[in-house]
Amino acid sequence: MEKEFVDYKDLRRLGFGDNQARRIIRMAKKKLVEKGYAFYNGKRVGLVPAQAVAEVIGIPLNKEGDNK
Repeated sequence: MEKEFVDYKDLRRLGFGDNQARRIIRMAKKKLVEKGYAFYNGKRVGLVPAQAVAEVIGIPLNKEGDNK
């Protein structure tokens, strides 16, 4: 995945379940708010940086050769 920002639909395409994908996004948002990015405290914000998601799940999302 070559995106800078991801949402739960992107995580679904990677094989995560619906609830799990949404939970990962929520956890990434919480970490971003703790780092001082108050914008991500909004309930309707669904896009988060791919780097924040990678920190939550423990693996990088940017794979070479992945053209989806």
